[in-house]
Amino acid sequence: MRSAARFFAVQALFQMEAGEQTAEKVIQEFSDFRFGERFEDYEMSEGDLPFFRRLVSEAVNLQARIDQMTDRALVAKWPINRIDPTLRALFRAAGAELTTEKTPPKVVIVEFVAVAQAFHPEGREPKFVNAVLDHMAREARPEAF
Repeated sequence: MRSAARFFAVQALFQMEAGEQTAEKVIQEFSDFRFGERFEDYEMSEGDLPFFRRLVSEAVNLQARIDQMTDRALVAKWPINRIDPTLRALFRAAGAELTTEKTPPKVVIVEFVAVAQAFHPEGREPKFVNAVLDHMAREARPEAF
């Protein structure tokens, strides 16, 4: 399931930044332990593992390009290095999908807004994510609009 892979990609990118881990190590950890993991009160979803690997790898490989695209979508006083690290990971994963996959941009936006809602269910972050991703999508794939 691609939705689960997107959610896991955001978690993995956050973990890489917070723990200063390599993409290879985090991808392997998620592949071995997170996909389908069972806990006492819930079970992690099965995800599209190849898609997860591509998102994380491309987010890392294209990080400078994606971060610049994100910066252009943000207000000048809030460069990417000043925003919440979870949102930074989300923008990198979404940016990777917008620039390397054939998924329609509107689908990418809706899917990552849902991820933002999962991390920030009571906050204003999902609306912020929607606005930033709309700007990023129009830059990355103008022909889709």
